[in-house]
Amino acid sequence: MNTITRHESDARLSRLVTHNGIAYLAGLTADDRKTGVKGQTEQILRKIDELLARAGTDKTRLLSAVIYLSDIRSKGPMDEAWAGWINAKDTPARACVEARLGTADTLVEIMVVAAQ
Repeated sequence: MNTITRHESDARLSRLVTHNGIAYLAGLTADDRKTGVKGQTEQILRKIDELLARAGTDKTRLLSAVIYLSDIRSKGPMDEAWAGWINAKDTPARACVEARLGTADTLVEIMVVAAQ
């Protein structure tokens, strides 16, 4: 049986779950929500880097990403931050959708899956 390992867990969720060579990250949001979409995206991408490193992997091994925006019209600034972070030769399958997020000042939430 393959082990399922959960990290940073509470009664609602785990920030990171690994199983069978795959790292699953929960939807992540920015801590400083006073910044705009680009700033929030940059914060989230740093969190992704940290969690992937904890799982023994990195952004070059991303398999998929789902990006939730509170307003799809803000996709441009989010894409600027994303393009500055992702390696153009290692892009994952990706979706970007508009959604009502947890708080009014949460502008971006990102969820990724990576190979270990």
